[in-house]
Amino acid sequence: MSTHRIAGIRAGLVSLLAFVVIVPAIAQGSDPIERTSTLAEQQAVSVTIYNDNLALVRDERRLAMPKGMQRLALRDVSAQIDPTTAILHSLTSSGAVSVIEQNFNFDLLSPETLLEKYVGREVTVVHVNPHTGAEIREQAKVLAVNGGVVLQYANRIETSVDGKLLFPSIPSNLRDRPTLVTDLDNAYDGEQTLELDYLTGGLSWRADYVGVLNADDTRMDLNGLVTLTNTSGTSYENAHMQLVAGNLNRAATPQEVRSLAANVAKAADQMRQENLFEYHLYTLGRPTTIADKQTKQVAMLAASAVPVTKSLELRGSDYYYTQASSDLGQQLKPQVYLEFQNEGGGLGIPLPKGIVRVYKKDSQGNAQFVGEDTIDHTARKERIRLLLGESFDVTATKRQTDFKRVGPFNDRYQYESSYSIEMRNAKDTPVTLKVVEPMPGDWTILSENFTHVKSSSATATWTITVPANGKTTLEYSVRVLY
Repeated sequence: MSTHRIAGIRAGLVSLLAFVVIVPAIAQGSDPIERTSTLAEQQAVSVTIYNDNLALVRDERRLAMPKGMQRLALRDVSAQIDPTTAILHSLTSSGAVSVIEQNFNFDLLSPETLLEKYVGREVTVVHVNPHTGAEIREQAKVLAVNGGVVLQYANRIETSVDGKLLFPSIPSNLRDRPTLVTDLDNAYDGEQTLELDYLTGGLSWRADYVGVLNADDTRMDLNGLVTLTNTSGTSYENAHMQLVAGNLNRAATPQEVRSLAANVAKAADQMRQENLFEYHLYTLGRPTTIADKQTKQVAMLAASAVPVTKSLELRGSDYYYTQASSDLGQQLKPQVYLEFQNEGGGLGIPLPKGIVRVYKKDSQGNAQFVGEDTIDHTARKERIRLLLGESFDVTATKRQTDFKRVGPFNDRYQYESSYSIEMRNAKDTPVTLKVVEPMPGDWTILSENFTHVKSSSATATWTITVPANGKTTLEYSVRVLY
């Protein structure tokens, strides 16, 4: 079929959907009378959000129901509810409600879905005479709606309609809002409070941190914000909100159903933290509303003058200790790290994983962005290390000045090599630079003009001061048995 033909069919379908009309439904069959519960009957809602697009919703509703078998339609549940996790029970009288069957119809009412539900059924087509305005009505069966509507009349088949369609009713499994329909046996006559608990997707949270450094990079004000995102298909009004930080294991199932805070005052009072199993639970101190298709931020912590340590690190590789490689790089850029301890100064609570964005004020007092890094879930008193970027004014050139291989000795070779690392500083103040070299195999430093520290079993680290507007050269030789 040509592209023009497909476009024409689609255009015809769009025009047709503009003229969909529903006529009043006629009572059908002997199904139980359906009682609908809306958000107007909601007494309270609690939401616990986990890290991996998962939330537990507890929805309390006050409603009156007669005794016996009946059907209850709970509107405005999450459109991403996992119906296999739904539990409905009475808070007024324990055991009063027994669920016999429940259905979640996730097709929501729209002109397109209404047409799809009427495939194989008859509708009324209304044609209007453009000259007289008179209406002509015909019955037609909907044969297909794939890429356009196909209608079968008594004497023809048409693929477009120059009019509107009348539908006798809305199918029972097509809802205007996400709805969980339950057939239940109720033993309590009168008003009672029901609670619906379920797991759902479409709700997520993350931690965002904003740090502002002082003039000499020794202290930082750190604000923590919780960013909530709701794409679940419904809103949660004045919800009691809790957040779980930690990595939960979940069984695989076939279908899994930006701002800078200038001042976050009394954040510690707004959110409290407690242990939960092997995780941490954070509770917002006041109810909050999170609307559908909304992202909002809530204060989590505010810490002032947190001691930080800035370091410049030039990191090497272990490959060149076992092979000849003369030129190992020019204009090498040291990486810039910022470290601080999660304790004191407003810190000391377990920090959820998230992004830490760091700012520093310029000479005009304006906060400028200087880098960001992610942190994992961090327990109290643990050290946090952020990689913010690369130094501009401090550079280095690295050369291998000698290399030889001897052996093998018991299937291993002995390598002896020498290196020269020239470090240059274009700043008006001295800088301290760490040279971090991973070492393969069994290694020994044979000679050096600065003293190294064996910072791990496979790492040698030199801490060297480079003078202002000057340079310093590190020279060393190493023997490796590998």
